Amino acid sequence: MAKKRRPQPRAAAPQIKDGEVPVVGAREPCPCGSGRRYKACHGRQAAHAVTELVQRPFEGLPGECDWVALRELVPAATAELTLKGGLPEGVPSVTLATVLPMAWPALRRDNGAVLLGLQNDTASGDISRDLADTLQRALVADPGSPVAAGRPSADGPRLQDLLDLTAPFEPTVHTGFEFWVENAENATGEVAASLERANAAAIPTARIPGLEGAYWCEAPEKNHLRWVTAHPEEQLLDALARLHAAGASSLGEGTRLVGSFRAHGLVVPVWDLPSSMGADDVAKPATAFAERLAEALTTDIPLTADERRARGGLTNRQITLS
Repeated sequence: MAKKRRPQPRAAAPQIKDGEVPVVGAREPCPCGSGRRYKACHGRQAAHAVTELVQRPFEGLPGECDWVALRELVPAATAELTLKGGLPEGVPSVTLATVLPMAWPALRRDNGAVLLGLQNDTASGDISRDLADTLQRALVADPGSPVAAGRPSADGPRLQDLLDLTAPFEPTVHTGFEFWVENAENATGEVAASLERANAAAIPTARIPGLEGAYWCEAPEKNHLRWVTAHPEEQLLDALARLHAAGASSLGEGTRLVGSFRAHGLVVPVWDLPSSMGADDVAKPATAFAERLAEALTTDIPLTADERRARGGLTNRQITLS
């Protein structure tokens, strides 16, 4: 008969203060000593706490709507970032990129330039703080090296603390990911093959000039206009309902306002467009719609019955991405 195993004395469990996020993996034992995995113990509490921390992580940054669009809608785009106090020595530029090779959070080029990836999973729920932490580590990384994901300090800086808030935010949408590689036109072998695969998966997208947050994209059966707006949600939905009920919400023949979704605290109306309607074709009617919307936003008269029905139709088709 096997002997019973004598119970071993249990080490004193370290104390975890409320709101403290220990640096452990999700599948590792929780530092509290409960014997459960971190993700099933204090990790669950931490994740719940940070999820509600920041509803609009890019609020206060110039071009907030474009930040959201580059995070959620645009496959390939870059934007030059201006730091408060200027660039550190040895860093010729800092560029925001929608995504980087291998989903790296950041990359320090051989020449010292920094690329900061936007479409990455984040550790804290405050995307701005996560990106700021990655940016700070990229600025001091060895040239020619990627920057791994990290866990920012709860009181660490946010992008709003590091970037020059007076500098304009001007995204450039690319047809492919050649910006990943210097002298991409000379790429060969696996590098060229990787670029080809990435480019083939990218949905053709274009920014509508003069309209912050407005992006056209091409789809197999119909094209779309997705427009990130910073208007207060209830006021915006009322205005859209007024225009929809009045037959003034379309962008021309064959177009239709089909609903909206939320992303990072902002509402994004979506239009279906004919497959023949390109980005240049939609620019003029979208600008005209912006003028109609601005006028509708100034009205605070209670909605009519038709307008309430239109609003219900729009909200019933609304989803939340983040």
